[in-house]
Amino acid sequence: MKKLSVSLLALLAGGGAYGLCELLFRGWTHWTMLLAGGVSLLLILLTCGGEGPLWQKWVTGCALITTVEFVSGCVLNLGLGWSIWDYSALPLSLMGQICPVFCGFWFLLSIPAVGLSRYLRKKAQWV
Repeated sequence: MKKLSVSLLALLAGGGAYGLCELLFRGWTHWTMLLAGGVSLLLILLTCGGEGPLWQKWVTGCALITTVEFVSGCVLNLGLGWSIWDYSALPLSLMGQICPVFCGFWFLLSIPAVGLSRYLRKKAQWV
């Protein structure tokens, strides 16, 4: 039961944090970004536990967030045509959905995300 509660908390916290970041830096957000943020933090919670250097967990967190963003972008922007974001004007973007600039931001965001997920795992006595 603790794992389920912590997982739901991660979904809510990740969605709230992602939405807040978008509001602060972009001035608006889309409801699907709350889902993407929640899924991202949940994946970090599930995969970045255990032993190993923190920097590897941060890189993994960055990769997870970037993957969620790419898949979301392919479905929402390219598939459904919702045009929630478009990184096409940024250098080295991949299909306008991800780019190195935001990968750097996701790396920085993964630092507190990994810290939060480690805290939540400890509180839930997650082994």
